[in-house]
Amino acid sequence: MTVHMPETAGFVPADRIATLGVSEILQIGARAAAMKRAGRPTIILGAGEPDFDTPEHVKAGAAQAMAEGRTKYTALDGTPELKAAIAEKFRRENGVDYPVGAITVAAGAKQILFNALMASLNPGDEVILPTPCWTSYFDIVRIAGGVPVAVPCDGAQGFRLSPGDLAAAITPRSRWVILNSPSNPTGAAYAEADYRPLLDVLLAHPRLWLLVDDMYEHITYDGFRFVTPAALEPRLKDRILTVNGVSKAYAMTGWRIGYAGGPEALIRAMAVVQSQSTSCPSSISQAAALAALTGPQELLAERAESFRRRRDLVVAGLNAIAGIECRVPEGAFYTFASCAGLIGAVTPSGRVIDCDRAFCAWLLEEADVAMVPGAAFGLSPYFRISYATSEAELHEALARITRACATLTRPH
Repeated sequence: MTVHMPETAGFVPADRIATLGVSEILQIGARAAAMKRAGRPTIILGAGEPDFDTPEHVKAGAAQAMAEGRTKYTALDGTPELKAAIAEKFRRENGVDYPVGAITVAAGAKQILFNALMASLNPGDEVILPTPCWTSYFDIVRIAGGVPVAVPCDGAQGFRLSPGDLAAAITPRSRWVILNSPSNPTGAAYAEADYRPLLDVLLAHPRLWLLVDDMYEHITYDGFRFVTPAALEPRLKDRILTVNGVSKAYAMTGWRIGYAGGPEALIRAMAVVQSQSTSCPSSISQAAALAALTGPQELLAERAESFRRRRDLVVAGLNAIAGIECRVPEGAFYTFASCAGLIGAVTPSGRVIDCDRAFCAWLLEEADVAMVPGAAFGLSPYFRISYATSEAELHEALARITRACATLTRPH
């Protein structure tokens, strides 16, 4: 008897990721890095990570953990010691009381978001995303079976969601709204007065939960007072997940530790998701995060001041270029500038700059400067610059952008 086996088919991705791709930010970074390796003097202003080194006392905490043999599995979603330090951080810095059972730790804030949405979304549930926003929000929602609902928030409204727009976006399928303050990509931040009317809308919609991404909490400028919604409105605390991490404030992106506080039922459900994906975060990274949260904190203000100087340099440089307008961000280490005045311009080779993606691609090839188009974050025509690099590189990048834009024949 002859058994006929079916022809081997090529790989077919699962439906949940068939329409997704690798982050455009990573693609641009990879292209720029390849140019740099090939010998071109490329300046990469796309990376969302501090250029500072991890503090020495944090490295020492990790080294001590290794020397003491703390290299085994830990509790599923964080060691008791780290959870206690996170709970104390929330009390001390944010005025929010989360018991240890309401704390979760994962391999980066991205995994926290993934766990939360996987644990809570049913197919077709909607997640309201004020745009521009971090690109991963969209795709994590989709992977979890949800539907991202983009609500454009342009520069005229400070890139912040208005209560009217929030109310208009809510439907019977709305499950979450995600707010990020200070924001990636805009650097815009919500003060207490900005949050209050949004929280009033949430109070009127009991099914809608709020996921707050506070990752850039410690990078704010000009006396801006950071607040988090769980502290502002206790009546909503049982519907708020407060997400944070050590990546940006302590320059620990590669250590991969994020954390959150929220309702214990949600935290337990998120642990189920994590138990079947990564299990516990790295024991050594958790020891490092413990050292970061319990050690000296003075460096946070020092580094924020360094970022402030760079912000001022970049904002001034961009606003000096005809056709570009740049709002002054309240925090994070990004500018999100409009290039609307250059759309339709023609390059010396006859190429038409017809969108922000074309503008950024042209600058990468013409000026060896890598930036990320606003379209990647859900709002055009803008572009994001990360100023988490040296002032010398920023001066040079701005000079190149200025020279390149001066060669454009601008639209009338």
